[in-house]
Amino acid sequence: MISWGHETLLCELDVADDGRVRLARLGAPSEVHLVEPRPPVEVTVSGHGRHWSGNRLVDTSIGERLRYRTHRAVREKDWHELVVELHDEETGLTAELTYRSPDGVPVLRGEVLLRNEGSAALHLESVSSLVADRLTPGPPDTADVLWAENDWLAECRWRREPLRLTSPDLSGRDNVEHDRSKGGFVLAGQGVWSSCGHLPMGGLTDRASGRSWVWQIEHNGGGWRWECGDNRGAAYVALFGPNERAHGWRRRLEPGAEFRTVPAALAFSADGGPDGAFAALTRYRRIARRPHPDHEQLPVIFNDYMNCLMGDPTTAKLLPLADAAAQAGAEYFVIDAGWYAEVDESWWPSVGEWLPSRSRFPGPEGIHEVLAHIRERGMVPGLWLEPEVIGVRSPLAESLPDEAFFRRDGVRVVESDRHHLDLRHPAARAHLDEVVDRVVGEWGVGYLKLDYNIDAGSGTSATPGETPADGLLGHNRALLDWLDDVLDRYPHLVVENCSSGGMRMDHAMLSRTQLQSTSDQQDSVRYAVIAASAPTAVNPEQGAVWSYPLPQDSLDEVAVTMANALLGRIHLSGRILELQPEARALVDEATAVYKTIRSDLSRAVPAWPLGLPGWDDPWVALAMSTPSTTYVTVWRRRGDEDTVTLPLPGLSDVDVEVLYPSGSAASAQWRAGELVVTLPTAPSAVLYRLTTEGADA
Repeated sequence: MISWGHETLLCELDVADDGRVRLARLGAPSEVHLVEPRPPVEVTVSGHGRHWSGNRLVDTSIGERLRYRTHRAVREKDWHELVVELHDEETGLTAELTYRSPDGVPVLRGEVLLRNEGSAALHLESVSSLVADRLTPGPPDTADVLWAENDWLAECRWRREPLRLTSPDLSGRDNVEHDRSKGGFVLAGQGVWSSCGHLPMGGLTDRASGRSWVWQIEHNGGGWRWECGDNRGAAYVALFGPNERAHGWRRRLEPGAEFRTVPAALAFSADGGPDGAFAALTRYRRIARRPHPDHEQLPVIFNDYMNCLMGDPTTAKLLPLADAAAQAGAEYFVIDAGWYAEVDESWWPSVGEWLPSRSRFPGPEGIHEVLAHIRERGMVPGLWLEPEVIGVRSPLAESLPDEAFFRRDGVRVVESDRHHLDLRHPAARAHLDEVVDRVVGEWGVGYLKLDYNIDAGSGTSATPGETPADGLLGHNRALLDWLDDVLDRYPHLVVENCSSGGMRMDHAMLSRTQLQSTSDQQDSVRYAVIAASAPTAVNPEQGAVWSYPLPQDSLDEVAVTMANALLGRIHLSGRILELQPEARALVDEATAVYKTIRSDLSRAVPAWPLGLPGWDDPWVALAMSTPSTTYVTVWRRRGDEDTVTLPLPGLSDVDVEVLYPSGSAASAQWRAGELVVTLPTAPSAVLYRLTTEGADA
């Protein structure tokens, strides 16, 4: 028996006399041993499929044959690590299973390194990153599976249904032979975007006990898959990167060659429901990302795009806008799309050089006049880039070699009048390094918004025999390496990850970039649902939420758009120059309030007192909690009912304070474990601070 873990997460692997390894216990130290668990690594190779056929990637022949060789356990600062080496004699394949877990955080991170120690090449078709069995202590009759729909303008829409709908109880009789399912709940990404269609996440919660699991596949492309189902009377989950069944992925593994899976993480809560598991995942993400000052400082950002200039910046428009942004409390000012295009140019198919427009910035200093003005107003300037694409009419489409672009069957990929760079090629990477060195190193830009607006399909085949999905995996890993290199060279640069809003919202990117665009949604009332749900996928200190007050908005609507961002990252925009004094005062008040609470957000964990929001819910609530303080934003979006009760069972004897807007007509009453809120009008929103009596606010 291999016992490993810490006070909040115990993992025990049983090693049988014949060398078979099984995950016998996972969860809190008090959890009972699992019964008949499955192998901890599942692999399919051409010629070596599954011993139980179906719509699953588990029950593999190699997984069943893998035998124990050795293991080692180490402690590296905040991390516990266990590496177990397994071997399949028939193919010569060795699997190094690595578990990692931050001390005191009930999250298990898994990845697998395969090495071909045989004499013949192997053709990989699927490799699990993490497999966990017996997520329920018995039959999953009271278990619900969770997943998130994710579309442009409609991100982070979580859904929940009984696991038994996709994994029915197969027999009501004992001692029957046919008791194994061939299916289950399966979700897979597609294309180049990691979260177009669905977040690369999921969860399982037991309605009776509150025992819950939430998982994420830490991959920045569409090559991911997870499955959750019933394995002989209890629930299991298996997490994968790209694979042959879902993505046409294969990898030829020559003798001596290695392949490493994408990582995946599994968060656990013994009795706290999904909120408890999401809280654990939030803590894990903070430890598992690249450190950066922005994570603690949370500056207010103004971006000129949404419901504002909408990709049409000029010197004449930007100078007064920068003045207004500074007056409103912004600390960064980002010039979004369009700065590189001439006024009369259709710029979409010509992007790629990233040189400033002369007609948009006609003065002798060009764009530098605007950048200098932003600095003079006490803000850090930022620019928008879409680094991975080259327009078909860009000069770079001719000057860069074909090998620097995505190709399939020898033909360069074209999507929406753009080519897609392959960052494995030195010419593609040299081009992007030159752009960053110019914009950041020479111009002094301190913020880059990196967008990604095309889905180039299955990927690229750079060499004969490479499947497009494997080429895409190679590019995705090269992109992460490039981001690491950029931030190594410019450690104070702030990088925002954007992909048509939230189409590439994943921990692989967020472990490098400082912020994540959550949506391009232009309706603040609809955005409320996205803003409230975003902390499931993005930590609050990284979740960029648009606040875009408009002159036609009522004061309640101005408060809604500002409140949307107060428990995340403010991305101020809109037509603030045209606001009446009362509306402008609400904007100024919001940024001032934000600056008093942002130090708490960088250590707070989320909860959803009304449950994970539904797209059409009339009431939405998001809580962010530290040990002594809980912030709660409540939105009334529509409907006749003006009062809602928010269960907050972890709190007692609290002081309730309205933070924003200070002149709100809302009222709140605290009674044991519940906050009763009345909002007389819809749409409207209010932010409360709940402080444990005797604690400092």
